[in-house]
Amino acid sequence: MTASAAPLLVCCGLVTLDVVQAVERLPGADEKIVATDLEVGFGGPAANAAAAAVALGVRTRLVTALGSGPIADLVRSGLGEAGIELVDLLDGAPRTPAVSTVLVTRATGERAVVSVNATGAGDLSERARELAQEVLAGASVLLLDGHHLDAAIVLAGTARGAGVRVVLDGGSWKAGLGGLLALVDDAVLSADFLLPADPGFPDGRAIADRRTALESVIALGPRFVARSAGAGPVQYLLSDGTSGAVEPPSVPPGEIVDTLGAGDVLHGAYCAEVARGVGQVQALGCAVATATASIRHRGARSSSRVEPPPSPRADV
Repeated sequence: MTASAAPLLVCCGLVTLDVVQAVERLPGADEKIVATDLEVGFGGPAANAAAAAVALGVRTRLVTALGSGPIADLVRSGLGEAGIELVDLLDGAPRTPAVSTVLVTRATGERAVVSVNATGAGDLSERARELAQEVLAGASVLLLDGHHLDAAIVLAGTARGAGVRVVLDGGSWKAGLGGLLALVDDAVLSADFLLPADPGFPDGRAIADRRTALESVIALGPRFVARSAGAGPVQYLLSDGTSGAVEPPSVPPGEIVDTLGAGDVLHGAYCAEVARGVGQVQALGCAVATATASIRHRGARSSSRVEPPPSPRADV
């Protein structure tokens, strides 16, 4: 493959500054505890997925709202060191990016996260419209994490018109996500994703049954939907009715170091494989294996420190 034909992944969504501290246990009310480890660096679903794809050898461009200032400069530097191309929709505008406070319980690898996410960035649709053609030039896949939804919808519409595959990282349901799903080809959902019984939220009920949730998302537009379940099998459904599950490799509890960002690694690895031309089910198998391997290492971008294991068997 020539350099000009190399696959390009574009990710659009949230970037944060993550302050990650390892603790023996979570503190109680009005309690102070001493962390056993500290790591500071960029984070956010789209940014972590971009870093995972770069670590797996796929050129990746991140479209986000960063702005300027000391914290933004720190995040920008980290993205550059990770080999991620940055397109800042708030280039030059004074702004402090979201800061995520993350507590990782040492014994289990479980994490607790507090963040303001993408609030306060404003409407980015016009700037996204100005840059859409340039941003997507040469891209094979566009990954959206559901943050900066106005910009995401603009890029998704442009991508669909250009034949670029659109993938959604469905971490959780967000207001307006139904409109984006109509432009999505593949939706890879987390266990926390609960589709409202009615997108208008008439009574607050949500669809929790996994098969019903997959069918409901397919009905909104995607042709392939998968949903993770922690350490359990990742179920998938295609629009032609084909379904199955990918069983993650087993990891003994004592070998689980950190689950932070495993879902982001899953999405980045999936898009990296799809950008290379791999089919959806095979790409999902490779991504599940890579994400599972990442939890044996510290940090949301631990995929850069592991060799992706052979992809597990997908049961259809």
